[in-house]
Amino acid sequence: MSFRTAQDKVLKTAAQYEAAAPAPTAAAAKAVTFARSQLGQPYVWGGDGATEGGFDCSGLTQAAYRKAGISIPRVAQAQYTAGPRLPAKSPFAPGDLLFFGTSPARITHVGIYSAPGRMIDAPHPGAVVHERAFDPTTRTDFQGATRPAGQGSAR
Repeated sequence: MSFRTAQDKVLKTAAQYEAAAPAPTAAAAKAVTFARSQLGQPYVWGGDGATEGGFDCSGLTQAAYRKAGISIPRVAQAQYTAGPRLPAKSPFAPGDLLFFGTSPARITHVGIYSAPGRMIDAPHPGAVVHERAFDPTTRTDFQGATRPAGQGSAR
């Protein structure tokens, strides 16, 4: 198979997944816009934003959804528990929250899905809020996703 043929096949497959992904609600789009505006902010454990000098992972996602008018819990485990959870293998939409840990009962990290194959997160001490590639098939610690803006109303 030539490189061009292989490239065309990959792009065709990717287009099928992108077409299947639902469009974000207005609230989810606001949450992503807010999260993106925080790129470069330092990671601060327990941080909720400028007052603390930066964000931790769940502080970022909570602040993003607060900006969108939706209240979600403060810590990653509680955000995961609050849901609503997406069924396994559901296509992600911008604004979905992505959860990581050793099990669904031990969630230790959360990021916000920003675009096909991308997420925004505050990863760890010494880092900054950034946008990076995300592929759930390569992350053994990926536990699932929720869609806080799924119903378009405050929870």
